[in-house]
Amino acid sequence: MRILLDTDVWLWMISAGDRLTDEARDLFQDEETDLFLSAAAVWEIGIKHAAGKLKFSGQPAVQIPPYIKRSGVQPLAISVGHALRASSLPPHHRDPFDRMMVAQALEEDLTLATVDQQLAAYGVPLLQAGA
Repeated sequence: MRILLDTDVWLWMISAGDRLTDEARDLFQDEETDLFLSAAAVWEIGIKHAAGKLKFSGQPAVQIPPYIKRSGVQPLAISVGHALRASSLPPHHRDPFDRMMVAQALEEDLTLATVDQQLAAYGVPLLQAGA
């Protein structure tokens, strides 16, 4: 399975695994599962940290790269195709980071691991990852 982790799910994976469903935890640990983390999630973490809305141990620019490596996720850059797809999505959801991750999941044939069931309106395959 190929899974794109939304921001909250990745943060829970690296710090609060008990917030994940058993199914998600099992899939994330399965060697057959390819895990991806969008540049949009990293951007969201940086913005929320700078605004004081997200506590992160140290500066994200220093802390996130080692967490990415240790968590075994593959970084997923934002392409022109992703940006065009995101901009053409209907306005079911206003969060630009979530919209980008939906576009990436659709473009790259990924399942999106999230707790936000509103994203189902886009027809993207979802994995309910929050307990």
